[in-house]
Amino acid sequence: MGTVAAIGTRSRVGGLTLAGVDVLVAEHPDAVREAWRMLTGSVSLVIVTPEAAEALGTGTAEPDTSEPLTMVMPP
Repeated sequence: MGTVAAIGTRSRVGGLTLAGVDVLVAEHPDAVREAWRMLTGSVSLVIVTPEAAEALGTGTAEPDTSEPLTMVMPP
């Protein structure tokens, strides 16, 4: 079983640490893309804020690839 990570602003993802999520705080688009690149192979689910999803663009989690499943938080 893999781990869960979250990428986004501190105010949106910070509390997820209480649930054992690896939180990567990213306050601007370049930081979001850097946080995505820092994900390890043990991450199987990434929770992103809508703003982080926009910064990552499309194609961050294509079927049949080694990339983790991505879930976008509601606005």
